[in-house]
Amino acid sequence: MNPTELAEYLDSVRITGQVATPRQDNLRHMRLFLEGDENLEFGVTRTRNWTFDDVFDLMHQRTGTSADRGHTQGQDTIDAGKCVAALDRFADRLGASALRSERILFATGHPAGLLPVHAAFARSAAAAGATVVDVPEGRRFGAGDIRQVFGVLVWHQHGGLMHTHLPEPMRLSLDTLASQGDAMPDLVVADHGWAGQAASSGLPTIGFADCNDPGLFVSEAQGQVEVAVPLDDNVCPGLYGPLIDYVLDRAGLPPVEAATADRSVS
Repeated sequence: MNPTELAEYLDSVRITGQVATPRQDNLRHMRLFLEGDENLEFGVTRTRNWTFDDVFDLMHQRTGTSADRGHTQGQDTIDAGKCVAALDRFADRLGASALRSERILFATGHPAGLLPVHAAFARSAAAAGATVVDVPEGRRFGAGDIRQVFGVLVWHQHGGLMHTHLPEPMRLSLDTLASQGDAMPDLVVADHGWAGQAASSGLPTIGFADCNDPGLFVSEAQGQVEVAVPLDDNVCPGLYGPLIDYVLDRAGLPPVEAATADRSVS
C-alpha cells in the first residue's frame, strides 16, 4: 500500500478524517492540559509557557483539527496526510532502532485499540534482532498491577486491561528496571502517559496520540517525544492492520506473518 492509498484507507475507517472525538472534547482537553489535570498532563514537563492559543494552533498544525476558532461543537478532523507523514518518521525511527539490535520498550494506555498494534511492532522488532525490554510483572498500581502482554506494558485491574492517561505506570516501570540494575531502553514506543513520562525522563520516545491528547504534541514540539502520530487511538483493533503493514514495510522489518513464527516475544 502506498502513502496515498493508506491515507484513503485511514479516512475510510475513520482512523483519520471525520474521527469520533468531538470538537468540544478536543477544546476541553486543551484547557485541562494547561491546567495540569492529572489525566491530560501525560507526565509532560513543559519547558516554556504555553497559552491556549499556542496549543490550539499546534494541534491544528500537527493533527489537522479545524483552524476555525468559532467551531466549538460537533465534528472535528485528523488530517490523513499528517498521519501518514508522521507514520513515515515513526517507521524510520523504529526500523533504525530494531536493525541496530537496540533495547525497545513498548507500552499502551489504550489496550482495547492499540495493544495489537504495539504487539505486532514488538514481535517484528524482536524478529529483526532488537531486544524487547522485559519488565518484571506485578508492580502494584491503583487497585491492580502492571503486566506485560505480548511484550507490551499495560495496567491491569480487576481482571481487565485498563485505559489510562496517567504517567505513574511508566514511572514505576522505569523504577523497577533501575532497581534491578537493568539498562534503560534505547527507544520507547508508547502512547498516553506511558509516552509522555518516558520522554520527560529523557528516553527517546515515539508514539501515537489522538486529537484530544495535546500533551504528546506539546512534548514533540519541545523536542522531547521524537514522533507523535496523530490518529484515532480507539477504533476496532483489526482496522489498524494496513497501518501495521505499512509501518513494518517502511521500517524494513519482517511482516507480521513472518515475525509470528519467532517466539522471542510471547
